[in-house]
Amino acid sequence: MKLLVDNQLPLALARFLAASGFDCQHVQDIGMGATDDRVIWKHAKTHGVVIVTKD
Repeated sequence: MKLLVDNQLPLALARFLAASGFDCQHVQDIGMGATDDRVIWKHAKTHGVVIVTKD
């Protein structure tokens, strides 16, 4: 399972999950730190990624 941590959550969470063996990135890692949620959702759907978010 691929995870994408949303911007409301810390970059450290994405690093922790990646170090724990998850295929995980933060939206900042892919240049989407200031991107609208709808664009992030479309990216997630296209790439088969589960979004980890606070909202």
